[in-house]
Amino acid sequence: MAPETSGLLGAVTELAALMGSTALAYFRTALQTDTKADGSPVTIADRNAEQAARAWINQRFPVDGILGEEFGETHPGAARRWIIDPIDGTKSFIRGVPLWGSLVAVCEGPNVLAGAACYPALDETVAAAPGQGCWWNGARCHVSPVADMSVATLLTTDDRFLEHEARGERWRALAARAAVERSWGDCFGYLLVATGRAEAMVDPVLSAWDAAPFLPIITEAGGVFTDWAGQRTIHGGSAIATNHALAVELRVSLDCPTDYLALENH
Repeated sequence: MAPETSGLLGAVTELAALMGSTALAYFRTALQTDTKADGSPVTIADRNAEQAARAWINQRFPVDGILGEEFGETHPGAARRWIIDPIDGTKSFIRGVPLWGSLVAVCEGPNVLAGAACYPALDETVAAAPGQGCWWNGARCHVSPVADMSVATLLTTDDRFLEHEARGERWRALAARAAVERSWGDCFGYLLVATGRAEAMVDPVLSAWDAAPFLPIITEAGGVFTDWAGQRTIHGGSAIATNHALAVELRVSLDCPTDYLALENH
């Protein structure tokens, strides 16, 4: 089943593309950068892309709620909610680095019904819905079969979490066993895991709008997505995405609980 003909999977794919094209119009142009209360940067590209997404949702799904990084929450009591991040990787975006993306997921309670990530500067899109597979530029995709850490590629957004003594020591020991360790981070790292170009992506801190599309994307690609407590959730404030073959070994190495329910049926 192709994503353009499959209901919510097609909808999130279309919406991610809309946000991505809106943001791309500002990419590598002179932009004023503002600083939000949490210290992160924001530009007119972030705001306009989210506004375009909100208008699209309100026209097609007027009773649904929306949670967006830039403009907060609307209809908080709605049964279904769209979670959007217009530009994940704004720091890369404002520096002209193409490893950013536009993210969207549609949820019902704790369940993610569909998710998509568009990387317009790279001409790549990945989308998934439970039971409908993971789709990369319109073709089915899968995590890698790599089961040997010595040939694995491990990713993280950046290495500031290494300042946490115990966690840093575990990551360094794990990375020393891998073939490649890189900080190809933000949403780009999850794309690489879902499409078999990396074996693990870890984020010790992230928001629901950063994580939401990647729970179905990684899972439907045959991988395992959990928070650092081993739970299959987008609300844990952290994430570990892996292929299936190294899922347990990597989490044990990082002293993260293993959620065996998340590992079954793969």
